Amino acid sequence: MAELETIINTRRSIREYEDREVEDEKILKILKAGMQAPGSRLGAEPWEFIVVKDKETLAKMGEIKPRVTNAPVAIVIVANIERAFYKAVWQQDCSAAAENMLLEAVELGLGGLWNGVAPIEERMDAIGEIVKIPKEHKAFCIITLGYPAEGWENKYMDKFDESRIHYETY
Repeated sequence: MAELETIINTRRSIREYEDREVEDEKILKILKAGMQAPGSRLGAEPWEFIVVKDKETLAKMGEIKPRVTNAPVAIVIVANIERAFYKAVWQQDCSAAAENMLLEAVELGLGGLWNGVAPIEERMDAIGEIVKIPKEHKAFCIITLGYPAEGWENKYMDKFDESRIHYETY
């Protein structure tokens, strides 16, 4: 049973948070976890991060991605595509950073939610305008973070489906 209680098995998408500030130390640990993600090439990872706590800014982003509005903190993952070694796979690199961040949030007793922005250009541009992302960069997603509200805790849910596993050929 202990195997099922690992961070990766208990992480859930947390959509409601307590009205409680997330400590800067925890945010920094989450950012460091994001930067530990594998990328297409060492030293050429395209990710950058914008930490947003301002309620007005969160509300503006919430007009595009509603779940952002009531989060205590949001982190916009930004792709600096010029830094990417393989320009065509920046979304995969940023995805790895996002997942690391979500897993670290659980480790720290927090909940998180991946709010997709890319690849819809209108959303990418709108979020970029709100948080002043340079035009040559791209908003990828918004990770909301906070202490899970009652009934929204991280817990194991069995999603295993053996019928989706194939060996040697489909």
